[in-house]
Amino acid sequence: METHQSSHRDISGGGARAAVFGVSDGLLSNIALILGVAGAHPAPSAVVIAGLAGLVAGAFSMGVGEYISMGAQRELFQHELRIEEREIRDRPEAEARELQELYVSRGVPPALASEVSKYLMQDPETALKVHAQEELGVAPDSIGSPIQAALASFFSFALGAVIPLIAWFITVGSAAVIASAISAGVATLLVGGGLAAMTGQSITKGALRQLVLSMIATSVTFGVGHILGGTIR
Repeated sequence: METHQSSHRDISGGGARAAVFGVSDGLLSNIALILGVAGAHPAPSAVVIAGLAGLVAGAFSMGVGEYISMGAQRELFQHELRIEEREIRDRPEAEARELQELYVSRGVPPALASEVSKYLMQDPETALKVHAQEELGVAPDSIGSPIQAALASFFSFALGAVIPLIAWFITVGSAAVIASAISAGVATLLVGGGLAAMTGQSITKGALRQLVLSMIATSVTFGVGHILGGTIR
């Protein structure tokens, strides 16, 4: 008998989500910072320092923030799972009725819902998994890793942030601004297209949307930098 293999990706761990958004955030925030500083026409070294500072600060901020967020979420889930585990142990009949009522509310005939609920409640581990999935919307073994999410966020942000900075190690002035903008634009198209592909949306639409929004953000910051560069000395 042929075994069916699920084609769905596991998106509950947190690492993939953190990595994807880390690259996008690093790319957008650092190109905006770099062009904002470059708009004030400082020495090229000032742009490089600002870009490196933005990369390091942003990567640590993203990593620490993701760790705290995922850690708090994990602790909350674990707390709720302990409560559910205790209720299954101390009040099995009530938990079975609760599960039965839930299935009945979803259209399962009462007799069948009662039979299924009693069967699932026979094994405490299975009962915990079912109650957690049905009541909390999470599987006990898939609540995410704070460390994984933090590392993915840190390194992916750094990867995205370094792309618009590379040009400033090669050239200076207007050439660096143009090269930085082009490299960031190409990377933005790839990130937007990749995000769209992951979610089953139009790759072209996703790429162009990401590019347009990034262009708006970077144009505003470049303009602000240019204005401030002429008024603050």
